[in-house]
Amino acid sequence: MKTGIMRRAEADKGTSTESWGSLSWLASRKAGNAEGITLGRVVIRAGMANPRHRHMSGEEVLHLLSGRLEHSLGGEKVVLEAGDTLVIPAGVVHNATSTGGGDAEMVVAYPTGTRDFEPEKP
Repeated sequence: MKTGIMRRAEADKGTSTESWGSLSWLASRKAGNAEGITLGRVVIRAGMANPRHRHMSGEEVLHLLSGRLEHSLGGEKVVLEAGDTLVIPAGVVHNATSTGGGDAEMVVAYPTGTRDFEPEKP
């Protein structure tokens, strides 16, 4: 039986800072602590939006910890409040805009050890 792999809070999580916010990868194949799942923390700064994109390798589960988001899924829009969870099917183009008074913080998960990211084509 394989022993669990713990990652300490102070360990480098592979944080990526973007113009709209940040992504911190907590578990994944690249992080070296998971083979079959990717888990991350995403922050979208107040008034900002991440680029429209899709994930072809599997669905995305997003759980909003704090803030407020307007999330586009294809041609639809949904509003998420803290505590809401959204499941985005594989291949659906989506993005999120932080519409609350502060930053939006969420946990995201993908059913593969490597998260794919494909920007929306114009």
